[in-house]
Amino acid sequence: MHCTEPWHRTARLIGLCAVIALSSCSSSRLPDDRSAPSATPAPVVTRVPVPAESGAAAGRAKLESPLPAGVSLPAPRHARNWTDFRMQAAQRMVAANQSITYAGAVPEPLLAIPVLEIELNADGSVRRINVSRTPRQATDTVQLAIDAVKRAAPYGDVSHLPKPWKFSEVFLFDDNRRFKPRTLDL
Repeated sequence: MHCTEPWHRTARLIGLCAVIALSSCSSSRLPDDRSAPSATPAPVVTRVPVPAESGAAAGRAKLESPLPAGVSLPAPRHARNWTDFRMQAAQRMVAANQSITYAGAVPEPLLAIPVLEIELNADGSVRRINVSRTPRQATDTVQLAIDAVKRAAPYGDVSHLPKPWKFSEVFLFDDNRRFKPRTLDL
């Protein structure tokens, strides 16, 4: 039985956030995995190196997949703080990946919940992407999330924000392998 009352949805989302936070520290189990705990080793953080820019756009062309035809991203706005920056980054990810995102309510159950830590250069270009949580099923969603992050770059100047210049994003994938950044659901 699914409850549609707003406070039930909020309680479920808070629980989901707690499970994600705890699972990234202690286990690689998905929140809906109700099987008995096993002696599974801690998840391994995967580093996806991003080539440094060498003054030419050639490195960036290899790094980022082109935007779909007819889609152009506006210049990033000036972010006052990291909260403002994360919201803008999530909105850019959706704008750059319109064909593989969804809006509205988060479906239950979710197909996969990969978590990425995105490290930036001062100009907002992607320096490195670390996979903080890899789902047990639909592991291909990790690469979909990485590609989505790269398509939305650059995210705007972050040199005025406190270091380290990195943020995490939780990707909520539905059964059609479309995602919604968790930041937009807060």
